[in-house]
Amino acid sequence: MERERSFEVPGAAAPVAGAAGQDKLETIFRLQALFDDELARCRGLDFADRGLWVQREMTAMMVEACEVLSEVNYKWWKDPREISREKVLDEMADILHFFTAACLRMGFTASDLFSAYCAKNRENFRRQHGESERQGYKS
Repeated sequence: MERERSFEVPGAAAPVAGAAGQDKLETIFRLQALFDDELARCRGLDFADRGLWVQREMTAMMVEACEVLSEVNYKWWKDPREISREKVLDEMADILHFFTAACLRMGFTASDLFSAYCAKNRENFRRQHGESERQGYKS
């Protein structure tokens, strides 16, 4: 039987409850919404202009993606250094934060994202098998 467990979220009024089998994407969306509320409160931000905030979130994601590139030795002209899995994971988590925030700004839910992902995944498989209506893909 799965036990419910709680963990502290800085700034949250109470520990965040989560069960081992709880939907992880739903949890990510919930935690991001809590953080966004706290961010707005602490920084006096107004997220009313959705377009502007999605632009900002996408820009932040690009910056974080560049940080991932730096961590994985994209500069082929330099001596490579050992890749830190922890640093790459941290940058990926930053990207996920900004991505999730952009989804929330547009009013998308975890369920919306899951459905859109599954539909796109099916289409991508169809494309690879030459079964898509999309031009440029053949088996």
